[in-house]
Amino acid sequence: MSPLNIEKGSSSHSAYDLRSHLSDEIESHTLAILVSNEAGVLARVIGLFSGRGYNIDSLTVAEVDHQGHRSRITVVTSGTPQIIHQIKMQLERMVPVHEVSDLTVAGPHVSRELSLIKVTGKGEARVEALRIAEIFRANVVDSTLESFIFEMTGPPEKIDAFADLMRPLGEVRVARTGVAAMARGL
Repeated sequence: MSPLNIEKGSSSHSAYDLRSHLSDEIESHTLAILVSNEAGVLARVIGLFSGRGYNIDSLTVAEVDHQGHRSRITVVTSGTPQIIHQIKMQLERMVPVHEVSDLTVAGPHVSRELSLIKVTGKGEARVEALRIAEIFRANVVDSTLESFIFEMTGPPEKIDAFADLMRPLGEVRVARTGVAAMARGL
């Protein structure tokens, strides 16, 4: 109960309804930030996050317009809707930032994560690891007598499921890179 004895989520048609209509739930958002390709821009954008205590779950940067000297920074971050809104507003005020797009709310988008997964095991476990890798369409990028290193792309849930199936076969180490995301129709 709030101090006004109004249960959260209840309906009230009073003009004096002082409940917050903003969610307190933590959400994950993918932000695509189009910036000038200049020295120090990435540090300034990332400094905005660290200076305010916002967490970055994933980060990728790539030049998207060589002639226009523009790069795209893709950041996956999490927070309440208010925090995400505040991050976007602060990013849009930065001088080298040309555009900020929240791909999570912009509509349908494609998002992929690249990972390297090292599986250490011997004997029958190696054969089973290769069978599972084939099912998940993971590529073997390195092999020794005691381990495989698989390369895999897909949503984080797919990579987690693959690693979970590999754990009974031996030691598993996962190295994740940033998320690449693109809104459909762009």
